[in-house]
Amino acid sequence: MTQTFWIAATVLIILALAFVLYPVMFHRQASREQADLRNQNLMAYRSRMAELEKEHQAGIIDEETYRQLRDELAGAMLDDVPENEAPAKSVPGRKAAMAVGLISILLLPAATVLLYEEWGAMDSVESFVAMQELGSSDEARAAQMNQLTEQLRARLEASPDNPDGWAMLGQTYMRLKRYDDAAWAFRQLADSVKSDEGSRAVALGLSAQAQFFRTQGAMTEKVTSTIEEALELNPDEVNSLGLLGIHAFSQGSYREAIQYWERIQTVAPDHPQLASIQGGIHEAYTRLGEQPPAEQPAFAAPDDSAGNVGVSVRVSLDDAFKQEIPEDTTLFIFARAANVQSGPPLAVVRLTASALPIDIRLNDSHAMAPQAVISGAEQVIVTARLTLSGNINAQPGDWQGSTELPVAVSGDQGSPVDLVIDQQLTGN
Repeated sequence: MTQTFWIAATVLIILALAFVLYPVMFHRQASREQADLRNQNLMAYRSRMAELEKEHQAGIIDEETYRQLRDELAGAMLDDVPENEAPAKSVPGRKAAMAVGLISILLLPAATVLLYEEWGAMDSVESFVAMQELGSSDEARAAQMNQLTEQLRARLEASPDNPDGWAMLGQTYMRLKRYDDAAWAFRQLADSVKSDEGSRAVALGLSAQAQFFRTQGAMTEKVTSTIEEALELNPDEVNSLGLLGIHAFSQGSYREAIQYWERIQTVAPDHPQLASIQGGIHEAYTRLGEQPPAEQPAFAAPDDSAGNVGVSVRVSLDDAFKQEIPEDTTLFIFARAANVQSGPPLAVVRLTASALPIDIRLNDSHAMAPQAVISGAEQVIVTARLTLSGNINAQPGDWQGSTELPVAVSGDQGSPVDLVIDQQLTGN
């Protein structure tokens, strides 16, 4: 694209030079044309006079006729070339015109490049091209996406006043699971839309979401402070409300989670992940032992193949650990996409050790974020972890077990897959 642009620009510069140089190089001065015409008339007069002389000497014409024709020819000549006409002085402008042409050849291309660098939009054009190429990329072109992403980042850093570019960069980093970079890009987006508080709040909410994914669902001080920034600008910023709801749910504060998620329903009834949000609300009411209010939209029934896509597991505790684990120890059961080592789980349930053994089905109602749901994966690894810290992130001393092989995600209930908590984590 850049090469094509400069080829086109070069052609246009050549055309502009042609308009400047043609009159200088090929224009014939009027005085010179007039002198040429006078010379031609003089030559014709002399030629005719010579002919009259020859005819008179040969006796073809008599003396009287010769004098009459000679006088007529002289009179005609005086009409074309007056005897008292001073010869035209040559105007010394030719060299000056050539100098103007030479200067034009040197200055016009240079001025074009310099002025375009100052007022042009090549950075925006290059950023747009990179964005177009990123938009057409898929998972099979991960290496190319990384290269294009770095190109887009370099262009945005050189020309940061491009909100669309920063948004595209942040979303691409999220798809690549580069959450630190995504949080940084969304922060740059927030800085580029300072004059619009609503847009800045959304950008900060997205930055908090990326940080939340990086910490695998831990509500760190950095995540909390970014959420507070977003909500200060817009108390109804949906990304921040969603994160607060997820955190409240993971801590067993189901009533608080319902309040956050129901607020999203109210302020963003067309939210693209509304079904997942409603599923989370339904699950929170179920955990409270309550029925959702009748005025809420109907939720997918447990046997609905579209709304119950997921995996079924039977979780139990190895006999070797039963005597040393208190019943109120926090139990997390969660699923990650197969072959993915980082990022938030696609589904997570928080219980206590007293619930073991338990049969449970993980589906989209257990999603930590609307963008990461179990129905979007083909296979998952399910892990169960008992932790005294209450933190979903693994800690030395936690007890854990995982499915040996990936479990297929489907809409069929099927027989549950056995999962045994049979190891204790060490500090290595």
